[in-house]
Amino acid sequence: MSRRKDGESVGQCKEVDTSARTRQVPMSPSDFLDKLMGRTSGYDARIRPNFKGPAVNVSCNIFINSFGSIAETTMDYRVNIFLRQQWNDPRLAYAEYPDDSLDLDPSMLDSIWKPDLFFANEKGAHFHEVTTDNKLLRIFKNGNVLYSIRLTLTLSCPMDLKNFPMDVQTCIMQLESFGYTMNDLIFEWQENGPVQVAEGLTLPQFILKDESDLRYCTKHYNTGKFTCIEVRFHLERQMGYYLIQMYIPSLLIVILSWVSFWINMDAAPARVALGITTAIDIWMAVCLLFVFSALLEYAAVNFVSRQHKELLRFRRHHKSKSKNSGGAVDPQELADSLHRVNIDNGLKPSDPLYGSVTNIYTSNHREGEVHESRLTSTAALTSTPSNSKDSKANINNTVTVLNTPGGTAKTTQNPPGAATSGGSKSTEEMRKLFIDRAKKIDTVSRAGFPLAFLFFNIFYWVLYKILRHEDVHKQ
Repeated sequence: MSRRKDGESVGQCKEVDTSARTRQVPMSPSDFLDKLMGRTSGYDARIRPNFKGPAVNVSCNIFINSFGSIAETTMDYRVNIFLRQQWNDPRLAYAEYPDDSLDLDPSMLDSIWKPDLFFANEKGAHFHEVTTDNKLLRIFKNGNVLYSIRLTLTLSCPMDLKNFPMDVQTCIMQLESFGYTMNDLIFEWQENGPVQVAEGLTLPQFILKDESDLRYCTKHYNTGKFTCIEVRFHLERQMGYYLIQMYIPSLLIVILSWVSFWINMDAAPARVALGITTAIDIWMAVCLLFVFSALLEYAAVNFVSRQHKELLRFRRHHKSKSKNSGGAVDPQELADSLHRVNIDNGLKPSDPLYGSVTNIYTSNHREGEVHESRLTSTAALTSTPSNSKDSKANINNTVTVLNTPGGTAKTTQNPPGAATSGGSKSTEEMRKLFIDRAKKIDTVSRAGFPLAFLFFNIFYWVLYKILRHEDVHKQ
């Protein structure tokens, strides 16, 4: 009996030693992975977690490495991100391995199920493989899976450029499931830090607002309802570049065009050379309009200042015509000519020069020869279209009607000295009148153009920088 008991005790000791050795030897990582997701584990990557059960909730987070290449012409932007997805797969929970989490090689991604996430507004994308695939796979004891990947994306961004360059653009990034409906898969933003931005990230022409605008954008198609989440980036354009390159140069050009109002009206090359500029939407168009108006103002000044010269040409024309016709002047033709001059120059009956006749030549028949002397009449013509018969003879002060070169002349003649001095004085007064009118246009323009441009600036900046800026923020 004692021998049998001794044998049993020895056998029990051997079993205890064997079990102790088994507990002390840990499972190798390779064996553990084969058991967890290998061929012998029974894990099938083609089947989602909780198959035929509740939908898989995938928590998403993005980290922005760079943000740039915002193109107005193609309506898109370029971004480099870390896309992180986290979900729970009960089939990957473990207790045999001592570590709380396992960082696995990216090649193991083909062995597990992954969400079929894609970017709905993507125009182009590529992975990064230098020096190896930029991917991360981490599995936790409770079956949670963390999948991170580095991507460079070109995403579409429809822009409203009516307030350019004082605009605020909103560019979105949409994350959507391609094949799984919301009965199988649901995306949601991570509670803590769903969108993170690299420290010191700056954009060349925009300011990226700090606040995150996170939304859900569930899509309804003929094939079902699919989960979708989006983040909106609010980009405010910086004015510095456009102030230096556009606004300040055009502002200086407009101000420079006003210098022509102080330049002598006879210096045409100096005044016209100041009217060179370019264009940029509303601002540049208005600036161009102001510069063009300054050129038109010079044309008006030049036209008005030369009217007295036109009247002198009129006098010389009638002088030569009088000589060629032997001294005979048709009163009706003279009245019609003076009427046209009054209309062209805007003379009213109250003006002292209305209907005045300058340097009308009379003829004296002396010893068979016709002699001409200067005589000026400053009275007003009273001829009208309905009274054409009376207008032929109704030229006050002095009007001469000659019959033929050899005939007699009826004339009322002022003293020679008075005629000469009066003619000279009237010509000088006429010249001074039109020169004063031209100078008055310049004087009004010196104040009118800057004030009009000042009012335009107030309206322009208040409308685009304040009112429409507030409307964008309300939206």
